Amino acid sequence: MVKRSRLVTFFLLLILIGGATGLTTQTILGNIKLGLDLQGGFEVLYQVKPAEEGQEITPSVVADTAEALDRRVNVLGVSEPIIQVENGDRIRVQLAGVEDQNQAREILSTEANLTFRDVDDNSKLSGSDLVEGGASQTFDSNNRPIVQLELQDAGQFGKVTQEIISKGRPDNRLVIWLDYEEGDSYREEMLKENPKYISAPEVTQVLNTNTATITGSFTIEEAQNLANLLNAGALPVELEEVYSTSVGASFGLTAMDQTVFAGIIGSALVFLFMILVYRFPGIIAVLTLSVYVYLVLLVFDWLNGVLTLPGIAAIILGVGMAIDANIITYERIKEELKVGKTVREAYKEGSRSSLWTIFDANITTMLVGVVLFAFGTSSVKGFATTLLISIAVSFITAVYGTRLFMNLWVYSGFLDNKPGWFGVKTSQINKSADQMDTLELPTRFDRFDFVRSRKKFFILSTALIVAGLSIIMIFRLNLGIDFTSGSRMEVVMDTSITEEQIQEDLQAVGLSSNNIVISGDNQQIGVARFTEALDQGEVAGLQAYFQEEYGTEPTISTVDPIIGEELAKNALYALAIASLGIILYVTIRFEIYMALTAVLALLHDAFFIVAVFSILRLEVDITFIAAVLTIIGYSINDTIVTFDRIRENLRKLRKIETSEQIATIVNKSLRQTLGRSVNTVITVVFVVVAMILFGATSILNFSIALLIGLIAGTYSSIFIAAQLWYVLKKRELKKKGTLITYKEKKEWTDEPVV
Repeated sequence: MVKRSRLVTFFLLLILIGGATGLTTQTILGNIKLGLDLQGGFEVLYQVKPAEEGQEITPSVVADTAEALDRRVNVLGVSEPIIQVENGDRIRVQLAGVEDQNQAREILSTEANLTFRDVDDNSKLSGSDLVEGGASQTFDSNNRPIVQLELQDAGQFGKVTQEIISKGRPDNRLVIWLDYEEGDSYREEMLKENPKYISAPEVTQVLNTNTATITGSFTIEEAQNLANLLNAGALPVELEEVYSTSVGASFGLTAMDQTVFAGIIGSALVFLFMILVYRFPGIIAVLTLSVYVYLVLLVFDWLNGVLTLPGIAAIILGVGMAIDANIITYERIKEELKVGKTVREAYKEGSRSSLWTIFDANITTMLVGVVLFAFGTSSVKGFATTLLISIAVSFITAVYGTRLFMNLWVYSGFLDNKPGWFGVKTSQINKSADQMDTLELPTRFDRFDFVRSRKKFFILSTALIVAGLSIIMIFRLNLGIDFTSGSRMEVVMDTSITEEQIQEDLQAVGLSSNNIVISGDNQQIGVARFTEALDQGEVAGLQAYFQEEYGTEPTISTVDPIIGEELAKNALYALAIASLGIILYVTIRFEIYMALTAVLALLHDAFFIVAVFSILRLEVDITFIAAVLTIIGYSINDTIVTFDRIRENLRKLRKIETSEQIATIVNKSLRQTLGRSVNTVITVVFVVVAMILFGATSILNFSIALLIGLIAGTYSSIFIAAQLWYVLKKRELKKKGTLITYKEKKEWTDEPVV
């Protein structure tokens, strides 16, 4: 008898979830802060250095500097800037959505040390003689913009003006400097068209007043900026740019639109695949995946996170990875149905037996996410944050969300005697009176002997590694500025451009590059690399030129050699720590041999990606490292599913006395999990290929690395990891004679909630 109340509950939940999602999605999207790579802006990392000889850079000095920068940012009117102290002596500033990037960078980096000097460059007054917050923009009698200052001591100002008058003409000038440097000279600067000092008014009378004015050929905006700088206060230190990224607003919006469109295409293909292969459970998976995307955005909003382009890629990639938990569960349910169990029994047993596998797979990927967050730069941290949120939310939705919806249908009785709704044909079901074990089920891969062919796989992998090493030694890696230092400019245009044209444009602003690449069909993308790091003025000149000539601002990244070295070291540390974490966890949950072979397979995958990038001459940057680590997390999922099935088959056997038994276990486990491995990689490939074809160019190499890694990871999980484990286990058997594979202990069970 069908319990209609459960079905009514399901549809009411569906309406409730759909209504809540529809009513709140726009608000959530509106609340989420977009990173500078999506709405334009710039990021700069400053190295804090002493302003005077002997000055000590203490935590309090760095904190005061960060506070001073924050006051200056407030002057710009940027909403929710990010200012962080790093490594004790560095300050990272991220300003998303700032309209005039050049103005913002100038205001941030200017020390704003105001001094009043005579024509011989002797200091008479400084910024410390001003009333705090006493600078204001006003107009003179001719309605020209000026800056009015309020002084603390009128008598002192009178004394200074008296000294200046006594010099007589033409030396009776009070020279006003901003950021005077040792060696600067008024007499030299006065001969230049654009002198470094602000103004040099002639003093004709003693001024016993507490106000002074700064005149010059100011625009209203320039006068206001100067007043704001003086009110914000001078920086107590010198700031040196060691890393910067500047993104035009139009570039960010285009990249976001392209990547979101790619996500829609990829997700639609995943949804269609799940429905075609798994039928009714596939529909439930589509429902839970939709909830997954909504919850990821909701949690991101709650955490007040900043969504970046790699973060959007992580959400999209998460759709493909989240489906893995559904596939594991649905494949187990199908196996239980094939041995002749009822829908309720199959669902209950399939859900129970798949839980730990899903848990292990998610934990290892989460380990990688934590490592990425710890060692990555700001954009990679954004990717790692989204990845971690995605993993946690996907586990909740794919396990408990799926079970909630499936319980209502399974225990309503509606699905009784309908194995076809799960994608299982009647001809595939065991109809004999004897109860069949799921581990004895025939598969469509039974003709493959994976263990016997292991040497072929090992030879193939060895040949690929040797070839890869040779290629890397000959061609080297095409390292991006993240690791080599220098500057990189990327400009996107709707018109056709050539390398020669870009070179001419660079020469127009006094620059040149011997590394210019043009790509793209509908939109032309020009990339120019510079071996030296561009300074603030050169970056401003490039942006102004391309904005005027082509109506688009280029994206410019600059990396100091010190930062490049640190990023390279951090990349190696991240890979090593991720590998050690996986070894430790898999050893605890499984055994040391499985842990070692799993990591060897992962290193095989990582090296394969590096070799292919060397062959194709694709640029290796920090997002490439994020892609490699992501593949490590994903590939270990596949390997763990296989090892979990090996462990299950070993428990059935209880002890091993011959190497043939080990070979049988490995072959059987690979055959039983191969369908799941293929289906899972197909869903993720759908998403990654969509990102390659339709996503933003700035994450193209990231997506290509993911695709190469997916192929390598699937290969190593099926043909390398389990076979290596067989070799090690065979040696252990030869040494011990007999291997005990099962010990009685209490198992954690998870009963579905009815």
